[in-house]
Amino acid sequence: MQKKILIADDDASIRLVISQALTRAGYQVRATGAASTLVKWAADGEGDLIVTDVMMPDANVFDVLPQIRKSRPLLPVIVMSAQNTVVTAVTAAERGAFEYLPKPFDLDDLLAAAERALAPAPAVQQARADAKAARDDRLPLIGRSTAMQEVYRTLARLVPTELTVLITGDSGTGKELTARALHDFGRRREGRFVVVHLAATPRERVETELFGRDGALGKLVDADGGTLFLDEVGDLPLDAQTRLLRVIDGSERPINPRTDRPVDARLVAATNRDLTALIAQGLFRQDLFFRLNVAPLRLPPLRDRRDDIPDLARAFLLRAHREGLSPKTIDEGAISRLKAHSWPGNVRELENLMRRVAALYAEPTITARIVERELEPVSVSGEGEATLDRLVEQAVSADLSTGRNDLYDRLLESIERPLIRTVLNATRGNQVKAAERLGLNRNTLRKKILALGLSAKDDEDLIMN
Repeated sequence: MQKKILIADDDASIRLVISQALTRAGYQVRATGAASTLVKWAADGEGDLIVTDVMMPDANVFDVLPQIRKSRPLLPVIVMSAQNTVVTAVTAAERGAFEYLPKPFDLDDLLAAAERALAPAPAVQQARADAKAARDDRLPLIGRSTAMQEVYRTLARLVPTELTVLITGDSGTGKELTARALHDFGRRREGRFVVVHLAATPRERVETELFGRDGALGKLVDADGGTLFLDEVGDLPLDAQTRLLRVIDGSERPINPRTDRPVDARLVAATNRDLTALIAQGLFRQDLFFRLNVAPLRLPPLRDRRDDIPDLARAFLLRAHREGLSPKTIDEGAISRLKAHSWPGNVRELENLMRRVAALYAEPTITARIVERELEPVSVSGEGEATLDRLVEQAVSADLSTGRNDLYDRLLESIERPLIRTVLNATRGNQVKAAERLGLNRNTLRKKILALGLSAKDDEDLIMN
């Protein structure tokens, strides 16, 4: 039987365009400009799919979705909106929308979403999972756990403000993504989002990097009209802390030579360190902390939001596919194994794992066996440590018979080379992020890359393969 799609939009021209496109695709169509009519049609059993705008003359569709869900719990709903904010996207996910399409969108995207939504069983369950992964992948932050709901609520309150924000949380929890969301959905979205990775910047160059010197413009000027994000602000040297404090309190007003006006940038800082402990040690200024901590935002570790792991894993597999890797699905056994992991590297560790299994395994479905195999070598205790011990013992036993006296250097090199190559692969060649994951200074990592013969071309080949 021909499937019927119910369309709701207050713009008659949009209703006409969508109706014509869906009709040409072979669907029956019924369109309205009122949310109340849509609710009545659904309650009467009409339609196999709803395509609706959010803002209708008589109601916000998010307010009536619970009524539709109550009368037709299995009826898929595709939500469209010109109000493309993080709040809109998150609300669509919370209210159980099958797909969220920000206006303007390509009609081909709508047709593809409709096809997925109307896919016959048993393909419908996988289609819905794929659709949800596609929607999640477009969100700045992924997850509907209780812990993340508090993050979203705080973000929604901070986005329209100009307050200085201090984002805290363990390494890999998504602090830079959160800062970018504050920028992308705020008033300064047309300006630049400028990042300074303080942990990866040599301490003697931090002040120049931030404020410029001898005619060279610093990152603060680059962020004029936009947002300056100071990543790992706990690594800011004391002299640079003093100058930053003067800028924040207005006693020093840097001038943008391009405009001849004082620099106007929103400041967002992040750290995975306990700044109060650094203050007690005399390593961080208390007055600067108070200036930065105007609006605190703490990100939960992945172990505190395990219910988000399935959504994150599927979205990361889809992202890997968009980057050129083979498409993958993931079964429930693998999801259970992922949930049981401690995730010391948080969301970043999960993303790297999904990218790795997408690259290394030919199987179309990621199973618990694959996840187990990939988690074991990176464990820092238990069976993983025993596995590494056995490998070292085997290598030493085989080498002692050669009579050579450079065993330590050769064995260390044989471990460092695959370690650094793997981390560079997982971070897509980003040496700043690789240095952070390895716990190395960026200059130290560069020296090791040269010493081990891992050229830039090698890194490119590694990433492509």
